[in-house]
Amino acid sequence: MGRKSKEPEKPSNAWLGTYGDMITLMLCFFVMLYNPSEIDITQMATITQSLQMQETESVTGGLSLSAGQLSDLGNNINSLPSLEKGKSLGLAKKKAVSLFAPDIKSNKITITSDERGLIITLLSDNYFEEGSAELNINETRQTLLRLAEFFKSDELKGRRFRIEGHTDNMVVADDSKYPSNWELSAARAVNVLHYLADYGVKEENFSVAGYADTRPKFSNDTPEGRAYNRRVDIIILDEGHF
Repeated sequence: MGRKSKEPEKPSNAWLGTYGDMITLMLCFFVMLYNPSEIDITQMATITQSLQMQETESVTGGLSLSAGQLSDLGNNINSLPSLEKGKSLGLAKKKAVSLFAPDIKSNKITITSDERGLIITLLSDNYFEEGSAELNINETRQTLLRLAEFFKSDELKGRRFRIEGHTDNMVVADDSKYPSNWELSAARAVNVLHYLADYGVKEENFSVAGYADTRPKFSNDTPEGRAYNRRVDIIILDEGHF
């Protein structure tokens, strides 16, 4: 009796998972290209990361994106049409870095960002004497003019702003007209707003707050640290913090 011939093995279908993921990601990519003006840098980074992850996984055996990852990616794509404000804030940051380059170089301004939005910090020693809320306008007029023009720019149309005053932890002098650092910090914020309004910004787009010495950026144990803590932050608010 002859030996029974061995049936050939069925071809593997593992490639279908990788192929399906590739088609899905290509679809997402072309959806983005449909209106690239709506793409936010953060969203692009998220999708790029997904593409890189997929490339890595396919090398090790054609693994698929999980349902949760696909869901997150789908949510990102679905939200792209509503990202105009995020895009404008990204453009505003680039413009601010360019516009305020002289002020950044001279240590009058720093530009940072956090979950609240874009933060322009006026380093207080350039704007106020210690324990005072009166602006040193002769030294800072040009900077304030640039700030006013920036807040009126098209990139910030429809945005809201908050001016936050801060102090170091030194107790106000007995002869000060401010009972405590709370009033001093609030007065600094209000005075900045008054000058910006004189230069044409709309006051109704702004709010003010005083935080005294409760939110230091540096240690108050040194004169340098206290100098940096005496500051005014102007925040271009993210939509979720209006």
